[in-house]
Amino acid sequence: MDAVIIAIGSEMLTPQKVDTNSLYLTDQLNSRGVEVVAKMVVGDDRRRLVAAMRDSLAQADLLLLSGGLGPTEDDVTRDAVAELAGRKLIYSTAAEEQIVARFRQINRPMAEINKRQAFVIDGAEILPNERGTAPGQWLSWNGKHIVLLPGPPRELKGLWEAQCVARLDAILPVQVIRTRQYRVAGMGESDLDQLIAPLYRDYLNPATTILAALGDIQIHLRARCETAEEAEALLAKVGDPIAEVLGDRIYSRDGAPLEATVGSMLRDRALTIAVSESVTGGMLAERLTSVPGSSDYFVGGFLTYSYAAKTRLLGVDPDLLQEHRAVSEPVAEAMARATVELTGAHIGVAITGLAGPSQGDEREPVGTVYIALCSGESCHVRRMQMAGERQRIRTLATQTALDLIRRHMLKHATQ
Repeated sequence: MDAVIIAIGSEMLTPQKVDTNSLYLTDQLNSRGVEVVAKMVVGDDRRRLVAAMRDSLAQADLLLLSGGLGPTEDDVTRDAVAELAGRKLIYSTAAEEQIVARFRQINRPMAEINKRQAFVIDGAEILPNERGTAPGQWLSWNGKHIVLLPGPPRELKGLWEAQCVARLDAILPVQVIRTRQYRVAGMGESDLDQLIAPLYRDYLNPATTILAALGDIQIHLRARCETAEEAEALLAKVGDPIAEVLGDRIYSRDGAPLEATVGSMLRDRALTIAVSESVTGGMLAERLTSVPGSSDYFVGGFLTYSYAAKTRLLGVDPDLLQEHRAVSEPVAEAMARATVELTGAHIGVAITGLAGPSQGDEREPVGTVYIALCSGESCHVRRMQMAGERQRIRTLATQTALDLIRRHMLKHATQ
């Protein structure tokens, strides 16, 4: 079964509002094997909404509508669905009783205008809303299913779970869904897809989805079959070759972010880590300590943004800074070595660079970042040259540093 989701409300077309309902509904549908083939936002315009619903039902059997069920004139969802289906709106005393009871529950008088919410499309089922005053509706029409849901996320989620899940499960074919997820660091989306596309592109089941962020790519495989054994076999048929090709570029197979993977590796190896940051301003320390239990392995850090701070806090030689400047391999290495010496951590990581938008030059242009990792007597420094705006550079530098830590532990575990 395929589905379309339409968020209704002119406020959703402004920069101040984000449609989070569709993300929740997509997750709910995908987990049951329902593919969402389109999403859209339509303002409070009955004519446009009718046209959008007509187009949607031409490509899907399930249409979910969120919003537009309030009591005011610009709440047009009920009227638009009735027009589309050629049905009348009928005043429901049962719906009115539910609305009155809700107002009584929250100890507020009910305005006369709220009675508009008691109009129900002829033939639709009323979906009681325990968290708000706008009941939902479920209309089965011409072999299609149209579900009217309230717009406030808290109300929508409560109504969906209480009223819609069982109805949806009853009309879905018997099937089992199994998933696999790989998270990958250290390569771009186009390079990854070029590598693995020959392994998945001929398969509609399992379905493969690739999601890309800065320095982080997620590969989702979802198989739908009649039995769990069939689904797992399909996932293995496609997923195992992908995992083999990607090798240690895969840092997570359970959806955990890179900082959680690094933290688990540090804990399992009884290792500790400390950091010194300049350009990233504490972003690496924040990500490492965002993981519960990070006190097991995170010792501390230094935020040394200026030359003076690098000298006073880390003891970096002022002559070294003058000769090579702060954004340089020697200074990055000196920062990382000092981090280990001062904290006693097993691993010290330092980041220094230029995130812009100014201060770069031909020698070290904006986007230059040095990441140093020291452990014992050994120290490795990586130079990166990145394009983009300031926050992009800082985020990618932090992600790269985490991946360097991970790869360092993988390498030394095999030696």
